[in-house]
Amino acid sequence: MFYLVGLGLGDAKDITVKGLEIVRRAKRVYLEAYTSILTVGKEALEAYYGRKVILADREMVEQASDELMADSDIEDIAFLVVGDPLGATTHTDLILRATEKGIPYHVIHNASIINAIGCCGLQLYNYGEVVSIVFWSDDWKPESFYDKILTNKKRGLHTLCLLDIKMKEQTIENLMKGRPVFEPPRFLSASLAAQQLLEIIRNRKEKCSSALTADSICVAVARVGSQDQKIVAATLEEMSTTDMGTPLHSLVIPGDMHPLERQMLLLFAESEKIKSVLSTEDTS
Repeated sequence: MFYLVGLGLGDAKDITVKGLEIVRRAKRVYLEAYTSILTVGKEALEAYYGRKVILADREMVEQASDELMADSDIEDIAFLVVGDPLGATTHTDLILRATEKGIPYHVIHNASIINAIGCCGLQLYNYGEVVSIVFWSDDWKPESFYDKILTNKKRGLHTLCLLDIKMKEQTIENLMKGRPVFEPPRFLSASLAAQQLLEIIRNRKEKCSSALTADSICVAVARVGSQDQKIVAATLEEMSTTDMGTPLHSLVIPGDMHPLERQMLLLFAESEKIKSVLSTEDTS
């Protein structure tokens, strides 16, 4: 059986009992190492599981699935994913490939940022489409995520913004020359994501009540599920200079808020300005 096992969001102990049993009996154990990270490294997982863990990078998962799934028709192979296994389309693709090869599979679910974002106090059933905010470069500044945020906001819905992760990336020069040299991992911070949103706002000069402004409320979360989890409610302008600490970060743009949601965000408000904004009926 090919098992896709969710690890949750915190550390090695967040794996489910069922998932741990599978890991300890599996012939091989892989750790998907590019769509997300835990607050602990591979060594901590190996110590807790009592098993060797093989890192599976993007190239292995997307181009060497035969090697990944080898013998899983006669033995148990575990593929570990931070959060929930079906939180990324890459893992759905693995299921399709397994099905094509006649390989049996089973998914062991766990907590992901999609449901754990409830920690910030905004109700899960009031969220619209999830968006991804990517790192900008000097010559590439996509804005499609901004339009999706506006669409959600016009419908009164909150937006969860997943922030870019760069793992085992190559420069264009190294890629073209075929040199196996990789850049250090990079993680988009909530403050940089807010800065990019503010730049779009300035460029578009949108001032209507339904659009985002520098004074719009946002919520940043960092290291959700860990002991040092951090949540901050702020204006976009304030968030652009807020240090949320080490990765991973996510950003939420609220839509219409119930009084209880506003009360919850007040728990995470640090400035008098955002406390004042949250105490009014205007949530823009």
